[in-house]
Amino acid sequence: MNQEQQRQQELRDGKAKWHRFGPYVSDRQWGTVREDYSADGQPWTYTTHDMARSYAYRWGEEGIGGVSDDQQLLCLAPAFWNGQDAILKERLFGLAGPEGNHGEDVKELYYYLDNTPTHSYMRMLYKYPQHAFPYDWLVTENARRGRDKPEFDLIDTLVFKENRYFDIVIEYAKAGPDDLLLQITVHNRGDQPAPLHVLAQLWLRNTWAWGYSQYKPELRASESDGSITVDHTSLPGLELYCEPADEQPPELLFCENETNAGRLFNSKNPSVYCKDGINDYLLHGRKRAVNPALRGTKAAVHYLLEVPAGESRTVRLRLATPGLAQPFADFAPLLEQRQQEADAYYHELQKGVESADARNVQRQALAGMLWSKQYYYYDVAQWLRGDPAMPEPPASRLHGRNHSWKQLNNADIISMPDKWEYPWYAAWDLAFHCLPLAMVDADFAKNQLRLLCRDWYMAPNGQLPAYEWKFGDVNPPVHAYATWRVYKIDQKQRGGTGDTAFLESVFHRLLLNFTWWVNRKDRDNRNVFEGGFLGLDNIGVFDRSAPLPTGGYIEQADGTAWMAMFALNMMRIALELSRANPVYQDLASKFFEHFLYIAQAMTCVSDESIDMWDEEDGFYYDVLNTPDSGRFPLRVRSMVGLIPLFAVEVLDTATLQDVPWFVSRLNWFLDNRPELAALVSRWQEPGKGQRHLLSLLRGHRMKLLLRRMLDEAEFLSGHGVRSLSRHHLQHPYVFEHESDINAKVSYEPAESTTSLFGGNSNWRGPVWLPTNFMIVESLQRFYHYYGPEFKVEYPTGSGTYCTILEISQALSDRLISLFLRDENGERACFGTNQQMQTDPHFRDHLLFHEYFNGDTGEGLGATHQTGWTGLVAKLIQPHTDEMPGMPK
Repeated sequence: MNQEQQRQQELRDGKAKWHRFGPYVSDRQWGTVREDYSADGQPWTYTTHDMARSYAYRWGEEGIGGVSDDQQLLCLAPAFWNGQDAILKERLFGLAGPEGNHGEDVKELYYYLDNTPTHSYMRMLYKYPQHAFPYDWLVTENARRGRDKPEFDLIDTLVFKENRYFDIVIEYAKAGPDDLLLQITVHNRGDQPAPLHVLAQLWLRNTWAWGYSQYKPELRASESDGSITVDHTSLPGLELYCEPADEQPPELLFCENETNAGRLFNSKNPSVYCKDGINDYLLHGRKRAVNPALRGTKAAVHYLLEVPAGESRTVRLRLATPGLAQPFADFAPLLEQRQQEADAYYHELQKGVESADARNVQRQALAGMLWSKQYYYYDVAQWLRGDPAMPEPPASRLHGRNHSWKQLNNADIISMPDKWEYPWYAAWDLAFHCLPLAMVDADFAKNQLRLLCRDWYMAPNGQLPAYEWKFGDVNPPVHAYATWRVYKIDQKQRGGTGDTAFLESVFHRLLLNFTWWVNRKDRDNRNVFEGGFLGLDNIGVFDRSAPLPTGGYIEQADGTAWMAMFALNMMRIALELSRANPVYQDLASKFFEHFLYIAQAMTCVSDESIDMWDEEDGFYYDVLNTPDSGRFPLRVRSMVGLIPLFAVEVLDTATLQDVPWFVSRLNWFLDNRPELAALVSRWQEPGKGQRHLLSLLRGHRMKLLLRRMLDEAEFLSGHGVRSLSRHHLQHPYVFEHESDINAKVSYEPAESTTSLFGGNSNWRGPVWLPTNFMIVESLQRFYHYYGPEFKVEYPTGSGTYCTILEISQALSDRLISLFLRDENGERACFGTNQQMQTDPHFRDHLLFHEYFNGDTGEGLGATHQTGWTGLVAKLIQPHTDEMPGMPK
């Protein structure tokens, strides 16, 4: 057991609170629903980036590479000023949703380079121009561009030309659970010396201004050693020690974490020294903006560095217990030790990953996963009614966004999809996050899956909260899938012992969620589901969460297939739990039967002739029901028609021998319901190695579907499976209706050109990691049944036939190739940007984008979606023959 694993064990045993401090500060709090108290429900305009430096937040805090305690009472983060900018660089800049030509978008360059599960060592890189930051240029140019043009990013402004920028490396290391080292190293990449103001900002989240408590904590300068004392009854005694730089002691600045109401609202300020006081003192020389008494609730340790060309300068601080006589005597060896321990931890984790490039990609993907934790605080009932000391919210909010989620009261550390683009959890994103997280911290992954099932998250009717913008929306039901996969990953790490207490606790809550789906999304009790949005944004003809312009409703191939998968996941969990408690065999039987009914519905949803499956096309389609025109398929070849692949489970004879009642019940069912039994692939015939397959697809249908999916003229790209067939580039799907509705779906490999669902999401062609990951795993399960004799042409039309396992591995390699250097030394995800491809200060630093160009593999959308795109870390594992075809 290495040192990092020992710390994890201490945490597990309750001996040390290694998780008390971590990277829990959001990259963006402005523009969030939590901070929106407007009448029209427009968070982007209620709190803006320009307001942020002056606005005291109600629900959370933001910073660049910030850390906090697990209740976010105390925050620590660096800030910078190059002497040119009009504002202090305290937070990351980006465009609000309505400003970007493809929705919200962070306009900064920063990279998460390293992190350990206990956050004993963390490193990130921030690139800061030496020229004035081009705020206005980024806003005006993106506003000028239409949806048919790419986003205009910071690197496009040429501020990095001639290397006139700073590489700022932010490192944290823990000497103990409450002993945190911070080192900021500034590299001048230019050929001229350049000054930089570096500030380490320490502040207390505002918990006193809302009318619930009169207690106000305080930060104050120590008279003896120039440190800053933290006085907070809910925190251990802490002191921020500040080492001199260039033999000059830093300047200590204090103000209050209070709104500058005069600047924002032209009203009386609650304090003389407002939140933006340090900004105003430093940039505008307003000496009265900071407290000469050197106390307050926000403080900054201010260093002015002159950084020679091509050289670096470093500042060091330490947040630790009071009374350290020489806080920096052991700083360097401690930091080096934690770096070496991180290396040792990942060296062991990455055994068998031979490529140094692949190890680098995987380590940064996992670093991003660990950096993307955030303290998420949102009490909907309080948010709706407002706070006693604040103005009463508009009456409209009581009937507006999230008004039916009054039970939701979150105050936890949660894995975010992206702490700037999406600084709020999303149900299906979170499920996918937990798989790579389980590789490094299975306890945290299990806790994340439990969280969404808690009473203060889950709605009383069993619905899981979707995401902050609209908790009542519907994400695909992948929670059971993630629960089972995390259980199996954890079981392997524990030497074969499964955490059945975790499995059982989540299973019981998911029984409620399954029932919600059946009761709310199966319109006519025919096992055909209308999930609505289902996370796929603009993949179809219509906004599936809104009333259809034609009237009627859509029978969703993906919604129904997701539910078939949900039923199989629940069956498999029940069978596992039945090993200790036979009563779960009854529940396993229930889910087995439910799966069969859904399988029947996927084949023939009614007595009419239109099915979701089209034998001639070899594909699944949504079916539109209209009041006047009857039923007909929406023939869009999209990911919607591939999702039925995901509903697959393999049971071997050994498993069935342990569940005799389940076997008896299913044999009776299959003998007495032959029309249902015939829909399940070869259930009555033993498979290779005495395995049995449950799937929506028989071998014939699967071959037809794979023929489409593996066709490079359709779904198969050089870097994974596209979300829409390239067939629709030359042959768009056009929907015409007698009510003068005319809609078109065309293949779009990159950013969306349609306003449907807005934002920067696009499922009309790009490659998305989560659905591709599930394709890879589903094919592995199919191989586990069919074995090496069953072969499919890959790619379609090539004349080469491969086993399903070989195809699964080939698809996995294509996805990994998004990030790895090719034979020319270039990474597909960097696109045509030569500075990123060739510059030694760029080329090995990875961004994990939301999705990727379906033709070129260039990264698109949110740039730090190390949430589900972090799944690449799970793909970068040595191929194993231990259990052929089963997910590793």
